[in-house]
Parts: sequence; C-alpha cells; structure tokens
Amino acid sequence: MSRPSHRQQLLDQHVARLLQCRRCPRMMLPPVSGGPVLSKVMLIGQAPGVKEPVLGKPFAWTAGRTLFGWFEEFCRRTEIEVRSEIYFAAVCRCFPGKTPAGGDRVPAPDEIRNCSTWMNDEIDLLRPHLVIPVGKLAISQFIAFAKLEEVVGRAFTMRRQRCAFDLIPLPHPSGASPWHRIPPGIGLLRKAMRLIARHPAICRSSVRRS
Repeated sequence: MSRPSHRQQLLDQHVARLLQCRRCPRMMLPPVSGGPVLSKVMLIGQAPGVKEPVLGKPFAWTAGRTLFGWFEEFCRRTEIEVRSEIYFAAVCRCFPGKTPAGGDRVPAPDEIRNCSTWMNDEIDLLRPHLVIPVGKLAISQFIAFAKLEEVVGRAFTMRRQRCAFDLIPLPHPSGASPWHRIPPGIGLLRKAMRLIARHPAICRSSVRRS
C-alpha cells in the first residue's frame, strides 16, 4: 500500500485534533466530521443536528437525504460518492442544542468565532477550487446579503487564506423551510446545482487531491 501524501497526513492530523475540540461549553459534544477527505471541493453547513453526533457524520438525517438527492439528480453522484469526494465542513462542528421552542439553536457569535479557525485551516490546507456553503449562516461567512434570492443561483470568486476559489451558495435543505421547494427558490436552486455540476472540480471523475 502506498504511503499517504504529506498533505493527507496533515489533514488526518487536523481532523484528529478537531474531534478532540472542547472550546465551546454550551455546545453538545462530540464534534462531527465528514472525515479527512483530501478534495478540491468543500461543502460547508451550519452545524450538526441532533442525529449527526450519534450517527457520526454530517447531513446524516432528513436534510441530508434532500441534499444528496440534489447531487444525485444534477451531478450524477450518489451519497457514498459525494461523501468520498467532497470535504464536509461546517460553521460550527458540534450540535448547538435545542431552543425553548424546540428548534435547533443557532450558534452564538462567540461559538462561530471559536470554530472559525478550523475552517480557515482547512481552506489553507486543502486550497479548494470550489466552496459550497449551504444555508444562510454558512453563506454569510463569505458574503453579505439580505435575501437568499441575491446569492443562490450565482457563482462568486472569493479569496481567503491566500487561496482563490469559486463560491456557489445553496439553500439549506431543511424540511422546515419551503424556500427551495417554491418559486423563486426552486428555480434558483436548480440554477445553482447546474453551476455546481458544470464546475471543473466536480466534472473530474474524482475530485480527490493526491
């Protein structure tokens, strides 16, 4: 068996440290990771839900089924292929817990700051060609906007951590939000997924980086 590349070893070490993170006392442990997938594509969610820490992977429940359905329809990639070819990150890596009303708590500004170093290090290490932020919180880490209609269905050129990359935002696939199922969201979602499907980093037979 060939020895892992130096970059792969660095990513393995990064993920191992991430899984031991205990920076935010209000977060529900453990941190969730999609694994050390060396890739030119990063997908960035908001934060794990209640099921993800138990199942040990991001987008592991109903929102994930919707998300992977989009990739299967537009990119001809199964969930297994997407998980093995794309690096999964998030604004926060631990489940924030529930609100008194019963919904998932939105991470607080200090928790977002605490977790931001993980994503910054990942961008610096992976140097992605394509970043796909999913949902308002993830998109807002890169660009300012008022409504999803302003950003979904468009591609943006970004620079961060000495790395230039394309940013193609997606709405959150949560069943609690009808945005991606009704106009104009449904049309903008399809436009965004077509942009992703045509992107050179996705078009390759494998987006892994050796």
